[in-house]
Amino acid sequence: MRRAWLRLTADVGIVPRGGHRFVRIHDLRHTFIYRRLMLWQTEGADIDNAMLALSTYVGHVNLGDTYWYLQAVPELMALAGGRFEALAPQFREVCHD
Repeated sequence: MRRAWLRLTADVGIVPRGGHRFVRIHDLRHTFIYRRLMLWQTEGADIDNAMLALSTYVGHVNLGDTYWYLQAVPELMALAGGRFEALAPQFREVCHD
């Protein structure tokens, strides 16, 4: 199985990152979650509902394990921060009324 996996990743052109000598199957799961969250963030999706669905889909027992990706990936934090800053003026108005 391992030999087949290594050959498949080499044939497709997937290269290891993060100091690993080879692409691990689990790395694809991380890439899937990261890319899905990036898409949802850029689309302005309801992240709370999306995270619940994603957490269930990938089999996380604890929702916090899925939310970890938001803080672990700088690009996701930047997108989340940008969305917050865009909404901040609305919250200021509500709080001052």
